Order: sequence, then C-alpha cells, then structure tokens
Amino acid sequence: MNREQFIKTMTDSKLYDLTQGCSIFTPPWPGEKSLEIHFFKRVTGAYGGGQGANGQLLNWSNTVGTHLVGETAFHSGARAIADIPLEDLCGPGVVVDISDAVSDYSLYTPEMIMERATVKEGDILIINTGYHKYSWDLPDVYNEEAQGGVESKEFGFLVRHPGPSPDFFQWALDMKLKVIGVDCGCAEHPMNTPIRRMHANHFQKAEAKLMQEYGKTWDEMFPQDDYYELTHITMPKAHLLLAECIVGDIDKLNNQRAWIMIQPIPFMEVETAWSRVVAHQAPEGMSEEEFFQIMDSAEMLDLTIPFSVQTPQWANYIPLTVTYTKRVGGQHFGMGRNGSICNASIHLATHMDGEKHFWPAGRAIGEVPLEEWVGPGVIADISHLVSDSSVYTPQMIEDVVDIRQGDILIIKTGWHKYGWNSPDSDEFRYMIKHPGPSADFAQWCVDMQIKWIGVDAVSADHPMNTIQRLWHPKTFEEANRKLIEDFGKDWDEMYPLDKYYQDMHLNLFPKGIVHAENLAGDIATTESGRYYIGCYLQKGMEIASMWGRFVAFKEGD
Repeated sequence: MNREQFIKTMTDSKLYDLTQGCSIFTPPWPGEKSLEIHFFKRVTGAYGGGQGANGQLLNWSNTVGTHLVGETAFHSGARAIADIPLEDLCGPGVVVDISDAVSDYSLYTPEMIMERATVKEGDILIINTGYHKYSWDLPDVYNEEAQGGVESKEFGFLVRHPGPSPDFFQWALDMKLKVIGVDCGCAEHPMNTPIRRMHANHFQKAEAKLMQEYGKTWDEMFPQDDYYELTHITMPKAHLLLAECIVGDIDKLNNQRAWIMIQPIPFMEVETAWSRVVAHQAPEGMSEEEFFQIMDSAEMLDLTIPFSVQTPQWANYIPLTVTYTKRVGGQHFGMGRNGSICNASIHLATHMDGEKHFWPAGRAIGEVPLEEWVGPGVIADISHLVSDSSVYTPQMIEDVVDIRQGDILIIKTGWHKYGWNSPDSDEFRYMIKHPGPSADFAQWCVDMQIKWIGVDAVSADHPMNTIQRLWHPKTFEEANRKLIEDFGKDWDEMYPLDKYYQDMHLNLFPKGIVHAENLAGDIATTESGRYYIGCYLQKGMEIASMWGRFVAFKEGD
C-alpha cells in the first residue's frame, strides 16, 4: 500500500472517541485531588503572571478523567509511562458489553467476557459494565427509590461499580492482553481498594451480596497475600496495563472489534497519566482483517517530548512539580499504590495552544471534536533553510512538501535538537533564537484552510514577535540586522506591532487555526512528506491549552 492509499484508509475509517470530559466538575477517584484551574495570566493582565495571554495553572491528580494507570502505580521499579512504547498501547481489541450481567458490587468473570465477543491473544480489552451511565458528563439517572429521585452518579461511577473475579487477571495474563480498560472509576473492584474502608457501609452491602452469591466473605474470596502479589507485582512486571474512565462513544462499539489506541501524556516521574482513548474501524468496503493488517504494519512516529519536572516552561510560566501523596509501602497492607499531585502551567513540553489561550470567546480544548485534531497532513522539513532568529516563508513549505488545502501542517525547523533532553541541548537558543514565520504566513494558512499547525520549537510565532523582544534586546538587535540582510526591511517595517504581535496566535485563533509547540521525539528522523497526523489531547472542558500525544502515521513495509 502506498502513502496516499494509507492516508485515505485512515481518513475514511470510522473514528470513535472513548474519552470522558475532564473538568473541575469531574469527580476524582475517592481520596484523590480534584482538578483545579487558576488563571494566573489574562490577555489584559492578571495577578501572578501579568498580561499578554490567557494562561492557566493546573493542580490535579491524574485519576481525574480518562487515564492510563502505569506500571509504577503499583511497582516502583517498573517502566515509566514515557518509556512505554506506543505499540504497547495500541492495537486490535474488542469492546465487550456485559451490562446485562452485572449490577452494584457484582463480579464479572472471564466467561462473561468470552460469551459475548471474541477476545484474542494480545488484544486490548475494553469492558462496558454499563456504569459509564453514571459519568458526570452524562444525563442524570432517575430512580424513584433513590434520595431525591436521582441516583448519585459519583457513587455509581466510583463506589458501586462491578469488578473482576479472583481469576480474571490471571486469565488476562494468560491471554497476554495489552491493556484492560473499563467504563467506570477503577479496573479493580472498588472493595479491593481503600474504598472498602472509606465507605464501610458500601463494603457491608458488597460483602453481603458476595456471601449470598458465592457463600464466601471478601477475604476468603480475595486472599490478600495472593491478590496483592498478583495485582501489585505480577501484573506490572508482565506489562499488563489498566485504563480507566472510558466513556464517550463506548456504546457504539458494543461487542465489536476495533483498532484501539490509548494515547497518554508521556510522564517521566508520574505513575498515572491523562489519556485520550480512541478507536478506528475499517472504512466502508474494507474487511476488518485487511484493515487490521494495514494498521498492524503501519509505523507510528511519536512527535512528543517526555513530560518531566525537568522540562523548561515558556518565559514567565510555572514549571511542573510533582508531589507524591501516597506510596505502595505507605498504605494499609494490600491496598497501597503510588499516587501524586501535579502542579503546572500548560506551556511546557509538547502541547496544543487552544483558541481560548488568546481568544477568550473561543472553544476550550474539550469542546473541539476529535475529528478536528486528526487527519491528513504534512511534515515540512525546512531545517536546512533556517538558522538562528531567521524567518521562514510559505514558499519554503511549498518547496519541500506537497501541502494541500485542509491539511495539518507540521514544521520541522531542526530546533528540537536544542531541547532540554537532547545531547545538544541549548535552552537559550531553543527559547529565544528559534526561527519564526514571515509576515504573510498567517494569511497563507487561512487561504490554505490549514487545520492546525505544529512546530518543533517553543512557539509558532517568531520570538521577536513576542515579549521576548523586550526581555532580550541584544538578541532583538541581532535578529533585526539579519532581517534587513535577508528581506531589506527592519522589524517594525515588516512586522508592525499592532498587526503582527503574536501573529500566529492573535490573527489565527479567532479563525479556528491553532498550533502545537515543542514537538520532538521521532521528528528528528522524519522526512518531509504526507502523513496521517493525530493530536490526542486530554479532553479539558475548561482548559485553554493542553498536553497530549502527537503522532504521525505512515504505511508499513
């Protein structure tokens, strides 16, 4: 299959978003930190950060919203999330609907799964318990017997949901499953977690049900020593991963196979990560077998830099900090895990600047449909055409790649090599001397109906069209001299302040053309050409900009 056929196949495939909205209203896993959002900057100014943009500071635990539970959540010596290859998180799988067979506190078994759909060795398994109906972003569940006539969605989603039987995870290991995903708060039974102690009244109900159905107490059914060994040591060592709070389009895939992708933020120090979970099915006229073969042979190019406390933030933004609030060894026996709270402004590491970052009336990240984040596009390698503080033009893009109307545009300037985790790291050069677009570039993007833009530098704007011009006058003078040499105009002639300050932000965001910054990773070895490009962001409902996973797909050999 050639490149054009591959891109068309992915574009025409049926796309499903299985991600829960992530909001200040999203309940965290019991005992964890809710998401907090603070504007420390506004376009006209705000306490703590000043003026120039809408900048947010987030404080959160990663168990809020759809997330991947990494190996280090239970086994401290296991792989960091940033070290898990995307191939381990993507592949053929199945969504199995067992909602007809489960109820509050009940157990589901391998037999229930296999009775309803075909599960194959090495699959990603998503279990639809039906308890996503209690997701905070779905309609209320009315019940005359409930207090107020409305069921508590938080308790349904997080405390009363079903969980796996004692033999379930061993079956999953024997099947060599890649990931087990669930449409509720936890892939474990809630009564095999600290919820057992936090909500003793619910544990009493759960154990009474267990005694009635199986004739055993909870500790008889789940011997703590053996069960702890299985879930905290054996499973992480076997790389069996868990994905939780899978919602969205899940009902559209009941008992169907699909190509499933779990795309987490690539944390280095954190045990759990926000993720976008998506699924593809074969386009009309193509068999499932052929589609899976195409996807299995496809190459995924990860364009995302690892997310770390070492990652430098933009200018006067706030860096990432991580505080561990609990450890595997610091909790009641059999119930412990590593858990942390993160604090950061968004403009560090690989992220998407959303419309609201500079246009307050724009859409938050979570309000943008997944279809607008994925599609055909190009990677344009202009690294041989640019140098310190230079200006790139639409013509440079058109000279190196076949760009078409409606494309996603990724610009490879070569500046990724100066990023923080590179052997050639040079933070000042990366932040202050990267190339930027010419004065006609934004209008060209509008005319080309570009879907979104990505750059392997800290900003899609030239640094001298940002506040850096004032903070680094020596660098501005150097850039100004270079502009006169290359274009015969000084900076204020070519970029009048009232029209071109933050040009790529202020002139494009109101038109729905946003951009990703700090692309890295496999972009270093990626050539100019056409690709299917995916931007997989956490679905932040009040968040102006967001981290995610940025991937370019091309056909395999």
